Amino acid sequence: MTKRIALATSAEHAELHPNDLPLVEALRIAGLDPVAEVWTDPSVDWSAYDGVLLRSVWDYHLRYDEFTEWLALLDKAGVPLLNDSGLVRWNGDKRYLLELRERGVAIVPSQIAAGACLREVVSGLDGQEIVVKPTVGATALHTVRGVAGSAEFDQVLTELPELVYLVQPFQPEIVADGEWSLIFIDGEFTHAVIKRAAAGDFRVQDDFGGTVTPTEPTPAVLDGALAALQAAGRTPAYARVDGVVVNGRFLLMELELIEPELFFPQHPDTAHKLAAAVAARV
Repeated sequence: MTKRIALATSAEHAELHPNDLPLVEALRIAGLDPVAEVWTDPSVDWSAYDGVLLRSVWDYHLRYDEFTEWLALLDKAGVPLLNDSGLVRWNGDKRYLLELRERGVAIVPSQIAAGACLREVVSGLDGQEIVVKPTVGATALHTVRGVAGSAEFDQVLTELPELVYLVQPFQPEIVADGEWSLIFIDGEFTHAVIKRAAAGDFRVQDDFGGTVTPTEPTPAVLDGALAALQAAGRTPAYARVDGVVVNGRFLLMELELIEPELFFPQHPDTAHKLAAAVAARV
C-alpha cells in the first residue's frame, strides 16, 4: 500500500510554495502519496497519514503554543514528524544557539534578554551597532537594528512587544558579503547559496528584496556548518545551516530545522534525496 505523507502548510499559504513542487514529484517517484494539509485545520485526521513533513508552516512562530500542542497531538497519534518533534521543539526557540556554543560551535555572539533585562543588556553595549530579534520568530518579524544607547534606537525598543529576545552585535559582513545557507539531507551536504540584502537593508529574506545566488562553500565554511549541524546531537532529515564568515571563520546564525526554504529550483537533485530520506523514515 502506498504511504501517504502530509505536507504541512499554513492557512495563508495552504497551497505548496512553487519552490516545493519538485519535492512533490520526487516523493511520488519515491513511491509516496504527498498531500498538502494546513497544520491548523481542525478537520484534518493526521492519524490517516504515515508521516508529516513540515513545509510552509510559516505562521508557527505566531501561534507557538498552539504549534507545540499540535506536535504533541502528532506524538500521541504515533504519526512520524519530519523533522522529528523533539528536534523541532528544541529548534523552535533560538536559545538553542547558546546550547550549541557550550558544545563548541562558533556562533554570532548572543545574549538572551526579556522585559526590563532587555534594556540592561542593550545598555551594556552602548555605542555598538546591534540587532535585536525574538528567540521565537521568523521572517525578521520584530527584528531591529540600531546603535545601542542612541535616542532613535531607544524609541524603537519601546515599540517592541513583550517577548524574549536575542541581542547580537551587527555583523557588517552580512551586508558586504552576504549570508551563507548550506543545505544538508540526512546529514550530508547537498548545496549552498549566498543570500544578499537589498541596497540599504540588512534583512536577506526575499520579503524585503533579498536575492539568492548558488555558490560553492570553501572547506572552512563547509566544516563550520557541518560542525554546527552535528552538535545538534541527532541527524535531521533536512537542515539548513545559516551563517556569516567573519575573519575567515564561519559563525552560526541559525540552524533551520523546521520550515526552511531548501532552494530546490537551484539544485533539483536535493528534492529526490529528501524524498528518499522521508521514505526511509515512515
